[in-house]
Amino acid sequence: MAKITKSTNLKELVTKHPETIEVLFNSGLHCAMCHLSSQETVEQAAEVHGVKVEKLLKDLNKVVAKKK
Repeated sequence: MAKITKSTNLKELVTKHPETIEVLFNSGLHCAMCHLSSQETVEQAAEVHGVKVEKLLKDLNKVVAKKK
């Protein structure tokens, strides 16, 4: 997966990068594991939960970069 962006699908993200689940949960995005995650982007989830998407993207990309 390339860099995580606002349009990255949540289900695809957690499937390919399970290490991001902790970041999502710590940000209040418990929806990453729900049935709607296959239809939701990082940006949509952040908006619904009142999370600043730019900070979330920074944190997600940081944890994925560490894994490599």
